Amino acid sequence: MAEDKNYNNPPLSEDELEIDLMEYVRKLWNARILLLKVAGVAAVVGLVIAISIPKKYTAEVILSPETTKTGNSRMASMASMLGLGNMGAANEANALNFSMASDIVASTPFLLELINTPVKTLDEEMDTTLVAYLGTQSVPWWNTLMSLPRMAIGGVMSLFSSKDEVIEEKPIDPFHLTMQQRGQVNAVKGIINVESEKSGMTKLSVTVQDPLVAATMVDTVLVKLQKYITKYKTSKAEEDLKYWEQLYSERQKEYYKAQEDYAKYSDANKNIVLQSVRIEQERLQNEQALAFQVFSQVAAQLQMSRAKLQEEKPAFAILEPASVPLLPTGTSKKIIVLGLAFLAVAVTSAWILFGKDLWVSLKEGLKEPKEEE
Repeated sequence: MAEDKNYNNPPLSEDELEIDLMEYVRKLWNARILLLKVAGVAAVVGLVIAISIPKKYTAEVILSPETTKTGNSRMASMASMLGLGNMGAANEANALNFSMASDIVASTPFLLELINTPVKTLDEEMDTTLVAYLGTQSVPWWNTLMSLPRMAIGGVMSLFSSKDEVIEEKPIDPFHLTMQQRGQVNAVKGIINVESEKSGMTKLSVTVQDPLVAATMVDTVLVKLQKYITKYKTSKAEEDLKYWEQLYSERQKEYYKAQEDYAKYSDANKNIVLQSVRIEQERLQNEQALAFQVFSQVAAQLQMSRAKLQEEKPAFAILEPASVPLLPTGTSKKIIVLGLAFLAVAVTSAWILFGKDLWVSLKEGLKEPKEEE
């Protein structure tokens, strides 16, 4: 029956609800000194954390690749002019497009090309390579604390290693990277970010602790990315062009040889009216005409291959070029301090209003079974 009464309790009236709210306000007011202390401590902790986080600058570029429809129509028109039918209609689908830029930038061969990029800081105190600069960037103090065990292990191991041992720096082999080289690749990978949108726009950004280095690297990554995509998209067209150039040279020699044979035979038998001579002369003339026909077709294909190579080269519209950022990125120090203070006050208030009573009731509930025993 007691359970039925609990389930059928009527809802609280407005007076009872107001009394409960006033009770909550009273509890918080009585604990105002504690809340102020908690907010102060949290603000100090937030300030320490905010100061410990180094400033970072982000430089970015926004670009949009050219579509291939215009190029395909031009190729079809040129093929029609040369009498090659629809050979100019190329596939619009390509195995590599700019939506794969993030995968390209994250690939090990691409990152290895960026490791030794020369960079200079804005204050001109450093003029070195990218990987050397990344090794000088400051880190929060808690990262140093977390790395102390690893540093201690490395120090102990160095005691047992030979002091006369000279570590030779191995050349970079993408197939077999050392631990140090893998760390360098991951460090470079961590500062680059690529975002591709459905509209075709691509945002490329680099985040480091120096604004000039950020702008330099985002421009370098953009140039290398353009070259990488251009090389990939034109590799097949370049192979085709080399093939047609070789075939053009061979057919040209054959045509010139047939032309020369016909001319020599005609000059040598100019005043001879024998039927056999006429037949041979006609055969040589036909061979010359056939060689010229094949040679002209190969020449047309060669012109098409040259045009196709040009059409395959992608054009990139730079909507937002690289520039040196003026303000640091990331969460501001004020937000960190205020956020931690608010979070600490909210957690403490929840403990005062609900958690404390819940903890007391939980402890009493655990004591009751012992008393019954």
